[in-house]
Order: sequence, then C-alpha cells, then structure tokens
Amino acid sequence: MAQVVEILQYRLRAGSGERFHHIMQQYSVPLHQASGLVVLDHGISLHDPDSYYLLRLFDGMAEMEQVLQHFYQSQAWLKGPRAEIVGLIEESHRVVLPYQSGHYR
Repeated sequence: MAQVVEILQYRLRAGSGERFHHIMQQYSVPLHQASGLVVLDHGISLHDPDSYYLLRLFDGMAEMEQVLQHFYQSQAWLKGPRAEIVGLIEESHRVVLPYQSGHYR
C-alpha cells in the first residue's frame, strides 16, 4: 500500500494568519491527532502571513478518503473548531502526492 501526503494551502482573510495558526495549534491539530490522523507539518507560509499550509500523511488514497470523511462528519469537528476555521479561509487548494521514506516522489 503506497502512502500519500496531502498538502492543503489556504489563503486566509486579511490579517487573520496569527488567529488561524492559534486555532490550528490549540484545537484543530490536537483534534486531528486524537482522531488518528497524522499531521506532518502546519504553519504560516514564509511568503505571506495570511497564507497557511497543512500536510497530512495517509496509508493510501482509499484510507485517506475514509478517514477524512469520518473526521469531517464527527461531532468533535462540527461542534469544535470547524466554524471559526472555515470562516477565516478565503480560498483553499489541495494536492495529493505519493510519499516514500520521508520524501515526496
């Protein structure tokens, strides 16, 4: 089974990068981890304080879709940080790449 890494890039509302990062660190990433998701990295982009990235690792495409569906339908997400996180995002992009031995192919 080939692992995959999902890269999410967010363009945030002007001036909200620090708030978004706080929510990610305090609520979203711990919720991801408690749900069994592997967060490789997350943070504010070096080029823009209102751009953000999130990298997650999965054991293949099918597992990724199943785990994410379960996560995003959970009450912990829906009643937790979802509304505030979504409210700060202007635009998002998703890329999924093969992952092997700690690097992308």
